[in-house]
Amino acid sequence: MFVRSITLALSLTAVAMAPARAQSAADFYRGQSISMVVSSSAGGGYDTLSRAVARYLGKHIPGNPTVIVRNMPGAGGILAMNYLAHVAPRDGLTIGQVQNNTPFEPLFGTKEADYDATKMIWLGTPSVETALLIVWHTSPVMTIEDAKRIPMTAGASGANSTPSFYARLLNELLGLKLKIIPGYPGQNEAFLAMESGELDTYGDTFWSALTSTKPDWIKEKKIRILLQYGPEKEAALPDVPYGPDLVTSEDDKKLFEAAYAPLAAGRPFVAPPGLPAERTAALRAGLLATFKDPDFLADAAKSRLIINKPTSGEAMQAEIAHVYQMPARIIDRLRRIAQQQ
Repeated sequence: MFVRSITLALSLTAVAMAPARAQSAADFYRGQSISMVVSSSAGGGYDTLSRAVARYLGKHIPGNPTVIVRNMPGAGGILAMNYLAHVAPRDGLTIGQVQNNTPFEPLFGTKEADYDATKMIWLGTPSVETALLIVWHTSPVMTIEDAKRIPMTAGASGANSTPSFYARLLNELLGLKLKIIPGYPGQNEAFLAMESGELDTYGDTFWSALTSTKPDWIKEKKIRILLQYGPEKEAALPDVPYGPDLVTSEDDKKLFEAAYAPLAAGRPFVAPPGLPAERTAALRAGLLATFKDPDFLADAAKSRLIINKPTSGEAMQAEIAHVYQMPARIIDRLRRIAQQQ
């Protein structure tokens, strides 16, 4: 009798829930608020982008919900990802904007990343990144070939930071002689050290960051751009060598592809796993429409936000799955570089 009662109760609960999940996206979102969890602190680039998106996203989602930004910084975005994966409601009212390393931290072997990135619902990104290897104009290193002969100091925040990882990657794949100097809190401090001659380069410099924070460096030729790498060549840099073109073995090309996957993720938006399909579609379509909204683009330009390649959630989902399906030998090599001290 007890078992039959439990079975009946569960059946009634399922029947009661079915209409709620079956209701249209417009009916569900009308009068609701979406919580956008941002995995960085207030005032930074990710936060600025999230708040700009939040101002326009509601008008592109059926039912026109309001969007409220919540900051949840910690562990380079992993804290927010763990929350979205395990704690956040799976009803379409909580989404996230996370650092581009977070989809791949489990792949890199980061123990704190307690989530399956391939099961998260990826919603899209407004941009992709192109990383650069730059040197100050007084450096004796004139070309990428020089960088294979002449040692250079590369600033980074810590041994396991993103700049350190990419510096080690370039040493491994291209035979560069970058000596990592940790202890620089961020890019601004490393750039000052380059100007003073204390450093030769920074572990990784993004084209979007360079154009928004140091446009005079480009205009006045205060730096040399030795190399670019990322999901595609930057159109503004047609004469700068492209990293994947400089390696010949198929394994090296795959390693490059796996390593710059975070750059392809750009500024990713994500939702918890298990969302109803119609709400997933509504969120993905709403974000993509926001990225192309003329009012949003004007607002983004005022804040110097780079919106260079709006990418759908479906495309992001497929790309992340593709990287996780890389051969084990490539993933092992990637982890060795990521975890090297």
